[in-house]
Amino acid sequence: MQLLTTYDVNLFGIKMTFDSVAFTIPIGDGWDIYWYGICIALGFLLAIIYCFIRAKKYNVDVDALTDVALVTTPLAILCARAYYVIFYPGKLEIKSIWDFLGVSSGSGVAGLAILGGVIGAAVFGAIMCKIRKVNILDAFDLAASGFFIGQAIGRWGNFFNQEAFGSLTNFGMMSNGVASFIADHKISFGLGEVSKSEMLIYLEQNGLFVHPTFLYESIWCILGFVLLHFLGKNRKFKGQLALTYGAWYGLGRMFIEGLRTDSLYLGPLKVSQWLSGLLLVICSVLIIYNLYKLRQKKNDLTYESVFNEVDSATVKGVAYYEGEEAEAVEQAESETVSEEQNEPEKEEE
Repeated sequence: MQLLTTYDVNLFGIKMTFDSVAFTIPIGDGWDIYWYGICIALGFLLAIIYCFIRAKKYNVDVDALTDVALVTTPLAILCARAYYVIFYPGKLEIKSIWDFLGVSSGSGVAGLAILGGVIGAAVFGAIMCKIRKVNILDAFDLAASGFFIGQAIGRWGNFFNQEAFGSLTNFGMMSNGVASFIADHKISFGLGEVSKSEMLIYLEQNGLFVHPTFLYESIWCILGFVLLHFLGKNRKFKGQLALTYGAWYGLGRMFIEGLRTDSLYLGPLKVSQWLSGLLLVICSVLIIYNLYKLRQKKNDLTYESVFNEVDSATVKGVAYYEGEEAEAVEQAESETVSEEQNEPEKEEE
């Protein structure tokens, strides 16, 4: 069965036609390079460049960071695939390691879940930071902005594959690929019996589109990157940016996932939606707790004089002397005056 790769797309009134295959390398029967892969690679590259540029500010050694990234990246991709396989709502035929990796179709790695990748990156990234003696919280703060860059660009790979979209709406996105998906999942969209060949016509005649959730998430991640970039110039505590990433992404993904019609499930629950909500709560609580502790610490600080001791006998006219200190200064001054008065005058020669 040949996969549909050429799409006629209407995105918010903008009509375009493109092929999800960017070009083909003439190796063997031909090696297709997909726009999806290009978007993922570009997002990763820009994220790495940004992190290298900002590494010095976070006291992270670039060579050590490179080692962490080289080991963590493939393991994070593996975790993204494992997350997808575990929570896939249907039945996936896993007969070989290639089926598990999602490469048996010959169209590249198929079926990845970003939250699985984030979890994998956090776990293996922390292990590699320990091995390479990189401060984990500094590295996580640095990586948080990079994650937003990668996700913001990578989500456009879903656009070129015409996937990761939401429920029906009156103004959004529609294409022949989307119509084909809707025809195969009529129940999810609440539609009656409409043949696959007639689905696109039916949707156009009724002015029906789908939510471009890939676009919503891309914009949300761009805003998150801007937030972390400026917050990073004056972070209050180590780990603040990583926690802010978790809270911000969790908030957006929780609502966006609610619109999607291709979600992964844990029983009746959309697992990514509930996991995002949990991420939002945990990270928000930790941010508030750390800021509260900083405020308490600041309030508990007491003023310490630059001078440990002040010689009261040599300081005159200082208003802050009180009680016994003031009396001691007065007495010292009186004795000095008395001695000067009692001293016999020298006879003139």
